[in-house]
Amino acid sequence: MLMAGALTSATSTLTTPAPPAPVAHSSTGWIGIRLVDAPVELRADSRARRYIIDHLAPGTVIHRRLEVSNTTRSPQHVALYPAGAQIQQHKFQFAPGHTANELSTWTSINRHEVILAPHTRSLVTATVTVPKDAAPGEHYSMIWAEMTKDPPPGGGVREINRVGIRMYLSVGGGNPPAADFTIDSLTAQRAPTGQQIVSAQVRNTGGRALDLSGELSLSGKSLHAGPFTVQTGTTLAPGDSGPVTVPLPEQIPNGPWNARLRLESGTTRHTARATIQFPSTAGTAQAVTAKDDISYPAVALLAVLSAAAAATILLIHTKRWSH
Repeated sequence: MLMAGALTSATSTLTTPAPPAPVAHSSTGWIGIRLVDAPVELRADSRARRYIIDHLAPGTVIHRRLEVSNTTRSPQHVALYPAGAQIQQHKFQFAPGHTANELSTWTSINRHEVILAPHTRSLVTATVTVPKDAAPGEHYSMIWAEMTKDPPPGGGVREINRVGIRMYLSVGGGNPPAADFTIDSLTAQRAPTGQQIVSAQVRNTGGRALDLSGELSLSGKSLHAGPFTVQTGTTLAPGDSGPVTVPLPEQIPNGPWNARLRLESGTTRHTARATIQFPSTAGTAQAVTAKDDISYPAVALLAVLSAAAAATILLIHTKRWSH
């Protein structure tokens, strides 16, 4: 971890992750960008292998290597630049174009443009310099790789494709703020289309932003359903509260069901349970207070869900039910 004082390089505390590169598609291929370096102390955090995540004291500088790739059949001029972002309405939202914010003004890239031959890749370095008078708190921004295609002669639309890496930077002295959350309630819903949905109300009780994912399993007297995958895209800022939804891909009986929901953000995980019942017609049932499921730690729950998926009593796809 980097502390206040003289500007310090983080190179000696980095590991090399290899997550899939986010990509921006064109009609002939795509450009991608991925993070090459991440702090060693965050190596168990899957988010830190995809995004730039760190806790830094004022007056610190860090360097992160990024790999930019081109899979198109032609050379590409790829522009690289930082721009602002914020967490709003439970989403990580990007500022338009090159709009700056505080963190993006602290960020520089050693090359503003790379020219990539077909099916090649190149490394660039992003540097974040935290001012000595930076106020404590969380900051968010993006590093973008952008490919532009001019309109054809005679007019047309200029095509812009861009793909980026999120930045979550906490500023302050000492150890980083802990990440934590609670699952407060579960609600069964039925959409006008008939699709069944389970919604969880989640509260960020820690000091870091959360990107939530997970699984839901349902069990009854002699029936089991799931696991169903949580719809990703919910990001909660510290102190924020919002819904996390699980759309069910197939129709199941209305219940009642014993619902177990496992949510995680990086290495922070919680499991909660509640008894829910889906409405027979379009609408939303009353929210049910969720209880921590301490008897189902994350690892054990995964094992149970895997076994249930392999030998489930409920055969959803064939809609055969066993009692």
